[in-house]
Amino acid sequence: MNMNQKITQDAGRKQLGDFAPDFAHFNDDVLFGENWNIPGIDLKTRCLLTVITLMAQGITDSSLVYHLENAKNHGVSKEEIVAAVTHVAFYAGWPKAWAVFRLAKEVWSEQAASEEAKAQHQASIIFPIGEPNDAYAQYFTGQSYLASITDEQIPVHNVTFEPGCRNNWHIHHAKSGGAQMLICVGGIGIYQEEGKEAVVMHPGDCVNIPAGVKHWHGATKDHWFSHLAMAVPGEDTSNEWLEKVSEEDYLAAQSLSE
Repeated sequence: MNMNQKITQDAGRKQLGDFAPDFAHFNDDVLFGENWNIPGIDLKTRCLLTVITLMAQGITDSSLVYHLENAKNHGVSKEEIVAAVTHVAFYAGWPKAWAVFRLAKEVWSEQAASEEAKAQHQASIIFPIGEPNDAYAQYFTGQSYLASITDEQIPVHNVTFEPGCRNNWHIHHAKSGGAQMLICVGGIGIYQEEGKEAVVMHPGDCVNIPAGVKHWHGATKDHWFSHLAMAVPGEDTSNEWLEKVSEEDYLAAQSLSE
């Protein structure tokens, strides 16, 4: 877990940008953009403090669900959330603890199901899934994992996507050579170049991505997906991350795998 990860938010603009643009600005840019990134408290602690504060106020709507999920995603375990809510129940009120536990039970039971599915996927492939891909989380929709296979000669990494996870549109640049090769080693995935129909990838399938081509790749909504990513050597190579894949484009690509 990368405790130095920068928190960003766009829910305000998505939901209230046209109706209440100033509020959306304060929510996305000040509350999350600035306050959540003030140094001195790691994200896990900050998430737990937020949950407890909402509990103390008796707020048990969708905002608490969001912050429970945020706490789970930043390393708060089931044991830790149970201990924290139980402790605060004596000070904030027993009924409030009951309300929080009803929501937390659902959030952490989803985690248990996800961990079981992750273990099943790991058992089906020969390469390690690796650790959460926190360093590049801002360029992914959903959770991805990264395992380095080798950094010698040709760097090879195993990238794993949870169901529904995909990376942003991006371009591999190079003055000469460069580009990338993907080989599916488990699950079912999707690869798409801009202006072309998406390609469904099964174990053993390979795509060769030329330098300068805008593209994205990720898992289908119902399957995990792992691919080996191999960086082709080149001169002045770089990677340009672009916008997220729209839900419309993702669902259109997803339909090809059904």
